[in-house]
Amino acid sequence: MAASPTVTPTVTIMVTHGTPDDLMTVTGDHFLPNLNFDLFTVQRTNLLSDGKVNPNFTNFGLAWFQSRLHADVNGHISATVRTVLMDRIFGFDPDVKLAATHAFHIGFWFDRPQDAAACGFDVNKPTPFNATHKAGPVAMISLTNPTSKLGPLCANPNGTGGCTP
Repeated sequence: MAASPTVTPTVTIMVTHGTPDDLMTVTGDHFLPNLNFDLFTVQRTNLLSDGKVNPNFTNFGLAWFQSRLHADVNGHISATVRTVLMDRIFGFDPDVKLAATHAFHIGFWFDRPQDAAACGFDVNKPTPFNATHKAGPVAMISLTNPTSKLGPLCANPNGTGGCTP
């Protein structure tokens, strides 16, 4: 996904806590031009706090679509999302007995499986992370906080696995 083999793509995500909503601004550079991604908040990350792949990872848990990302002709991505995020983002589904579940991680997935084929992704095994539910793999995702074991959207961990809004 890098525009150059010598420069790693970078992404900055800034979340400004507000009332009643938060403002999330996503910017990134050094991507291959014209790549598309799908931005989600998720319950779990597949990475440990040191950035290594979690060998015990099974799935991302509750996932909530937030926005599309598009790398322009210069390899720049940007998006602005206004919604409830910091310390409060959650979903639930009583039909499947899913209790209120927080999604404190942020990640984005390749919109097209073919765009990740060069990385070894099997295009015949898409992930559900786009509107057609035929996306590529996760491209970038947040790390777990080593102390709270939660994602970066929990700024006020309460010590019992949750956040204080």
